[in-house]
Amino acid sequence: MHALQFSTTGTLDSLQLRDLPTPVPAAGEVLIEVRAAGLNPSDVKNVLGRFPYTTTPRFPGRDFSGVVVDGPPELLGKAVWGGTGKGFGFSRDGCHAQYVVVPAAAVVAMPESLSFAQAATCGVPFITAWDALERSQVQAGTRLLIIGAGAVAQAAQALGKARGANVVLATRRAEVAQALQAKGVSAFQLPEAEQLPDQARSYFQQHAPQVIFDTTGYWLSAAVNSVDAFGRVAVIAAPVDGLVSMSALNLYRRGGSIIGVNSLLYSLEDCARMLARIGAAFAGGIAVTEDFIERPLSEAVAAYHQVNAGSSEKIVLIP
Repeated sequence: MHALQFSTTGTLDSLQLRDLPTPVPAAGEVLIEVRAAGLNPSDVKNVLGRFPYTTTPRFPGRDFSGVVVDGPPELLGKAVWGGTGKGFGFSRDGCHAQYVVVPAAAVVAMPESLSFAQAATCGVPFITAWDALERSQVQAGTRLLIIGAGAVAQAAQALGKARGANVVLATRRAEVAQALQAKGVSAFQLPEAEQLPDQARSYFQQHAPQVIFDTTGYWLSAAVNSVDAFGRVAVIAAPVDGLVSMSALNLYRRGGSIIGVNSLLYSLEDCARMLARIGAAFAGGIAVTEDFIERPLSEAVAAYHQVNAGSSEKIVLIP
């Protein structure tokens, strides 16, 4: 089979498309013929050595959809999706290959409303968003402010709306806010940090947001100053040095909580259970983006370089 493999970390130059034996599943595992695999920024960072637990040689890739071709009889021929969890693509081979082996409990039936390529775009963004909304207790009527407009932010917006929350997105660039508004999404351009509390309240009928989800890593201090009493601030990113200056006084006076969100803390089986619940939300009618580019696996190395160069286009690799 063809598979993308890196032998050392620290540079994308170690990535190669290789012809290797098809893996054989052990008891309790399944062999998936990969029909589509998402390319996430974390896949690129993995090859660049940003994750200390990565072992080599390794196939990268965290999100996939495909068909079960070997394993328990009841799963054979089933269209499934999975991935994202702890170790996958880091300490065990990932899915940027024609075939991948995972535990049988780590895959679930793919929603019929999704194509294989659409399903492969969902894992990391939707599981991250799901975890953030679950742990920050977003439910019907919750005033939810999402900072950012990337894949995780848009997944959180869709899932938040499905829960009946009052959702608003805030983004740095005016043209992005306008594009979201044109799609019927409540959105505004981010002000300066000191203006965020007043501007956020203006979008929630003069009430402060109960939950703020910062998907950028740069608005934690402003979010703490903007959230309502007993509010929750969820974060998934930070500046490169990892340091943020914020007012602990403003946090404890509000009775606020900061929630760190990291999908790599969950096992593949945990993530499959989340995908099952996310799939039910898709069945309820939430939309999945079609704003992605399909590239053959033979062009995967170039795709990695494209993402590393700063491209914001979502890429799906097709074996």
